[in-house]
Amino acid sequence: MRFDTCSRSSAPELVTGDLFDRARRLIPGGVNSPVRAMRAVGLEEPLFIRRGEGAYLEDMDGNRFVDWVQSWGPLIFGHADVETVAAVRAAAGDGTSFGAPTLGEVELAQEIVDAVPSVEQVRLVSSGTEAAMSAVRLARAATGRDRLVKFAGGYHGHVDALLAQAGSGVATLGIPSTPGVPAAVTADTAVYPYNDLAAVDLAVDGAAAVLVEPIAGNMGVVPPEPGFLEGLRGLCDEAGALLVFDEVITGFRVARGGAQERFGVLPDLTILGKIVGGGLPVGALGGRRELMELLAPEGDVYQAGTLSGNPLATAAGVSVLRRLRDPSVYEELERLGTRLAAGLAEAAGGRATIQRVGAMATLFCRPGRVRNLEEAERSDAEAYAALFRHLLARGIYVAPSQFEALFVSLAHGDEEIDRTVAAAAEFFVS
Repeated sequence: MRFDTCSRSSAPELVTGDLFDRARRLIPGGVNSPVRAMRAVGLEEPLFIRRGEGAYLEDMDGNRFVDWVQSWGPLIFGHADVETVAAVRAAAGDGTSFGAPTLGEVELAQEIVDAVPSVEQVRLVSSGTEAAMSAVRLARAATGRDRLVKFAGGYHGHVDALLAQAGSGVATLGIPSTPGVPAAVTADTAVYPYNDLAAVDLAVDGAAAVLVEPIAGNMGVVPPEPGFLEGLRGLCDEAGALLVFDEVITGFRVARGGAQERFGVLPDLTILGKIVGGGLPVGALGGRRELMELLAPEGDVYQAGTLSGNPLATAAGVSVLRRLRDPSVYEELERLGTRLAAGLAEAAGGRATIQRVGAMATLFCRPGRVRNLEEAERSDAEAYAALFRHLLARGIYVAPSQFEALFVSLAHGDEEIDRTVAAAAEFFVS
């Protein structure tokens, strides 16, 4: 049974302040990922979540919210999905980790290889950051080159060499990179504007790899301009560089085969995460067989992890990915995403721009199309923060940053969309 957005539970009232004080004594900033602090949207303390169900969250104070964050994208069937939870419980009953091969990791690898067009083999890891780090190492080994090309606003986890002009939390905090990364580490990383193929042209010569989010999701949702991905593919082919798609967000979200299926452009290597673990910690690196077989123990490129392919994450991932074989899933996600974006655009009345691809969208508090990080940063962050607080007060939780996405799940429906659009309309007419 789904709970209402505006009612309260029997949870102790107003516990968040005390809990946050305790958290700050024990955890840097009181959170384990910076954007969760919600400082960018003007909150003095974050939400502490007690539970989730379907499209809804309940915080420790008993407040309930329609949730458009969905753990930053992994929960395509919503919170506490019955089949996923059952799969994890069954796996846990047999043991939580073995440090040895299991049937589950083979089954999850099969689901990924069957779905993602460019992937012939896959190596499971425990996070998207690990997958990106491994992709860089593999690309450098395969090409014998060191230099990397990435795009401003693109986020590939907190890999030292890839944090230059990154999106996600780095963009939210307004910092160009981070202290603690030696200049020598980023000296071989060239950064160019997203969607600017001409700027990249000469840079690809001598590069090991071009890393790109095929749909940028960490400076807000910014789709590729026509010809951009195709152009990158051509430049990499000419220069002998590897094209690496970071599909941590887009994989199994914008299509079963990710953005590469949606746009028909195949990379050499693919970075995956989020949905492939069904809400549990997981990452994956996949690609052509001859590249993947360079990884140890088949080849000499070392990569390892104690919890890689652990039984709980693989059980959750298999449960989710098997159900995503059904094409009607993506038809419904497209319908819901289209309806949400259209409703928000009408509510904004030209005062904001809604950009959407499939089941992910961003409301930019600025007029006009956003094509890159520079244009995303022209958004009115104070207006977005005010919108966030307005929606939160009405039982609707959206991303606590202008530079993140809204994620539609199959647990959302027309009721949640209508409630969200109505609340947004109140804000824009006030």
